[in-house]
Amino acid sequence: MKKNEIKVVSTKLMRRASAFLFWTAAFALFQIAMAPNASAGPILANNLITLAILGGGGVTIGGTGSVITGSIGAYPTTSITGVIPTNFNISGGTVQSGGGTAMSAQGELTIAINALSNIGLGTTRSSLGGLTLTPGVYSSAAIMDLTGTLTLDGGGNANALWVFHVGSALNTASSSVVNVINTGAGAGVYWVLPTGSGSATLGSNSTFEGNILANQSITLGTNVTDPCGRLLTQVASVTLAGTDTIGIGCSGILLGSNGLSGGGTITTPPTGGPVVTPLPFAPVPEPGTVVLLGAGIACLVARRLQSARPQPRDPASRG
Repeated sequence: MKKNEIKVVSTKLMRRASAFLFWTAAFALFQIAMAPNASAGPILANNLITLAILGGGGVTIGGTGSVITGSIGAYPTTSITGVIPTNFNISGGTVQSGGGTAMSAQGELTIAINALSNIGLGTTRSSLGGLTLTPGVYSSAAIMDLTGTLTLDGGGNANALWVFHVGSALNTASSSVVNVINTGAGAGVYWVLPTGSGSATLGSNSTFEGNILANQSITLGTNVTDPCGRLLTQVASVTLAGTDTIGIGCSGILLGSNGLSGGGTITTPPTGGPVVTPLPFAPVPEPGTVVLLGAGIACLVARRLQSARPQPRDPASRG
């Protein structure tokens, strides 16, 4: 085989190898980026998951300057009080006073509350301030209150699940904080107040995370944020006092979690009611791993572009 022929064959082999490495690395990067999203389970079903606020007894948004990401629904009471843009602004959704979505969402809310209630009581926790809690189920036979900071540490599980069973009422003091760390887009946080429980009240300047699923009312003070979660009631109202921020447009490590709506799937056994099955452990991708894979892909692209350029002919081959 002539020298030029050997060079052509070698170039073709290098291009094929580069293409193989390129697509292998790209596939691996895609899997790392998408795995948590793909594993998020439908504890909150198709209609419910679109809502940031659902009020069984209506929705009242008072004061000024509240920001809602996601839809607002009211059913069976269809009253939604509040004027855009004075009382609130909304993005990524619509205001639905009654209608099919809100009606169907109420049925889905009932299923979710029942399934989460059937998961078991777990560990007893009444006062949450100053605690760091790993994924699991926590319950209080009476009031569950938060003063200070509660840290929910996923321990590197992108599918971490926290369920809080509230016996009579959920209360947060002013300036309390719920902080979710070390998890990813498959995580879920649920605060459950079923029939027989009281109401949820979030004190002014509280920073909250997760979904409140309540039979009775949810009331917020001023300047409350739940930027990655929902306020959902079955029979009573949801009330915001002003400059509150509620929504499903999560950011940071919770980007893509759709309001912390993952963590498990609902199954219905042959006998008994629906139950929640936690999702399997999924490691949170290390940022360095993603960066290295991205850099590797960039190098392979550059290599392919360079090899694709016309090569100067060997002077010895002329003539």
